[in-house]
Formats: sequence, structure tokens, C-alpha cells
Amino acid sequence: MAMIEGYDMPDDLYYHQEHAWVKTEPGGTARIGMSDFYQKSAGDTTYIDLPLEGDAASQGETCGKIQSAKWVGKFVSPLSGEIIKVNEELEQDCTLINKDPYGRGWIMIVKPSSLDEELKALIHGLDVEPWIRKEIERTEKAKK
Repeated sequence: MAMIEGYDMPDDLYYHQEHAWVKTEPGGTARIGMSDFYQKSAGDTTYIDLPLEGDAASQGETCGKIQSAKWVGKFVSPLSGEIIKVNEELEQDCTLINKDPYGRGWIMIVKPSSLDEELKALIHGLDVEPWIRKEIERTEKAKK
């Protein structure tokens, strides 16, 4: 686990610039959710429009919406592939995204179409800390 200025950003995950995270899983699937930075910036989640199982997701494209007390935001898929499972628990309690963003608050599982290639386009490892520091700086400027 990597804590960066109060944000939990596990360094074994991959991150899309729109703050979705990816955890590769055995069997060639990928579990996807929203980062701690996103959920803390957005505030308490009040509604999520989940993508549909069986739909195709495209890297960088919107596949759902997340609404919080502060705003309505896009849920952008970090990978392309078939959505094979969505977290139906979120329909009953979407604040799981806030309470446990990397555990029970996951959003979907995808069977990626070109995992190795698309992971190269995501933020990972030593690149996470400088990226999140820039995001913190950007959001601080936006508040002023």
C-alpha cells in the first residue's frame, strides 16, 4: 500500500488518468473500480449507473456515471473488453465506493481484449506518486 498525502494508492494496481483502477486477476480478467483519490474528491457517492454485463467497454470511454453530493462524474473504463460482471451490491449501497474503494467497492470485472497492450497506457508503479501529486495540485488550484 502506498499512502500519498493521505490518499491510499496501492502500487500494485494500474490507474487510468480518469482515476479508475485495474487489478489483474487469475484467468485473464481484470477487476476495476475508482481510486481513493476519486472517492475522496467526489465525496459520498449517492448513485451509480452501472454498465451492463455483456456490454463491450472501450479504454478511455464512458461506461457509467457516478453521482456524489458534489457532482455527477463519468465512469471511464480503463480497459477494452467484455464486461462479465458488475458489482450489484453497489445498487443497494453505492457508498461502498467510499468505504472500501479497492475491496467491496469494486465496480466491474472485464475480460480484456488486449490486456498487455492497454496496461502500458496506464499509470503504474513509480509513476503513481508523481501523477497523484499533480492531481492534488490541480484540484487545489481548481478550488481557488
